[in-house]
Amino acid sequence: MSFIDIAIFCAYIIGVMIVGWYYYLKNESNEDYYVGGRNMSSFHVGLSVVATDVGGGFSIGLGGLGFVMGISGSWMLFTGLVGAWLASVFLIPKVIKMGHMHKLLTFPQLLRQFYGQHVAFLAGIISFVGYLGFTSSQLLAGAKLATGTFPALSMENALIIMGVVAVVYTVAGGIKAVIYTDTFQWLLLMGGLICIGIPMAYIKLGGMSVIRESLPDDFLSFTNLTGVQFINWLITIVPIWFIGMTLYQRIFSCKDERTAKRAWYIAGLFEYPVMAFMGVLLGVFARVAADAGMFAEYGFASGSIMAETDSEMGLPLLLRSILPVGLTGLMMSAYFSAIMSTADSCLMAASGNFVTDILGLKSTDKNVIRVSQAITLIIGVLAILLAYQMQNVLTLMLNSYAFMVSGLFVPVLGMLFAKKVKPAAALAAMLAGGVGTLTFSIFDSIPIPFGFDPIIVGITLSAIVFLAVNSQAK
Repeated sequence: MSFIDIAIFCAYIIGVMIVGWYYYLKNESNEDYYVGGRNMSSFHVGLSVVATDVGGGFSIGLGGLGFVMGISGSWMLFTGLVGAWLASVFLIPKVIKMGHMHKLLTFPQLLRQFYGQHVAFLAGIISFVGYLGFTSSQLLAGAKLATGTFPALSMENALIIMGVVAVVYTVAGGIKAVIYTDTFQWLLLMGGLICIGIPMAYIKLGGMSVIRESLPDDFLSFTNLTGVQFINWLITIVPIWFIGMTLYQRIFSCKDERTAKRAWYIAGLFEYPVMAFMGVLLGVFARVAADAGMFAEYGFASGSIMAETDSEMGLPLLLRSILPVGLTGLMMSAYFSAIMSTADSCLMAASGNFVTDILGLKSTDKNVIRVSQAITLIIGVLAILLAYQMQNVLTLMLNSYAFMVSGLFVPVLGMLFAKKVKPAAALAAMLAGGVGTLTFSIFDSIPIPFGFDPIIVGITLSAIVFLAVNSQAK
């Protein structure tokens, strides 16, 4: 990258840090730090929700899907639209009232109202572990983007840079810094993709006729996936809208039910079709570029070779190959902003779980904020160390989703729809779901019928155990 591109990127980083420092000076309690004083608008919350849910991991991951399967990869984010709108109808009306009434900061605190302390504590542990992994996936996405753009930068150094930037402003500013930077970062990503990335790639590759001739026919079809694959995405992603700590923090940060529901409708539409098609389309363009030999100098002689090794590197290498001086810096800032927007939110979620649900700190004294910031810093370091051990962004992200969903989804459904619920049923369901999914994920030699994801086994076990225990006579 040229000096101009580096200067543009550094200006973006400095701007993010300034926002974090500003809210560091403004926050006065853990309620400010974790739920933004409960007075956020639907516009900021909606863009923050979609930035968090899609963010850099799905941006890079969607590029990888477009690279290996074409525009059918967009169906993954259709499940995000479904999840967002279902949550706006069934979840938000119930939980936002309780959140404001009981001054709740976290999702497990909500479960405590229905199931008691033991269930809330276990839910806090499950959510913390899941969001620790999810934070790591975002840092890994940023490192992949950085190494694809800066060839002299190693993956290890890239992880350190991503981690330091994301952790510092999140530690300092809390949820308001996260939400307001998410708004800016999401608009930056949209502008970068619409005005720079997609049109520049389209022109550089030679237009639609060249693209069509270079791709297999099924890459431009919406049916290049199996029913089992779609069901796996549906069962993994839709429930996260009901158990995601990052989403509960944003529900609790809205000033009323109408604001929260409007924010969720905004988020759903931005997920699908907006981000879904832009993400996979750039992945498709990267496949055309790889097959044309544009990535040969980076060690990928063809698209098939890259598809077998690391398809997620296609999008970063495409941007590096097609963008001129100045625009490269803007586009890299756009993608880094998407990654930051998810990493910071997941880091806040993990911190909130640990401070509030595991340690049980409740004071509104400023000293508690300092403890929260110190714990956020420690969790950020752990996320960086975990990212060192992983290679695939989408795999790490979906495994983190699966771990949380399989343990927490059924108890949430019980909270929303069951007339009577027993704490023992929720505890047993959480353990059965989590253990079931982990068992089939770790021991992948155990056959699962029809190729379904282990999360389906986990949720099924969780539901059976919940119904069995809850139906027993007292």
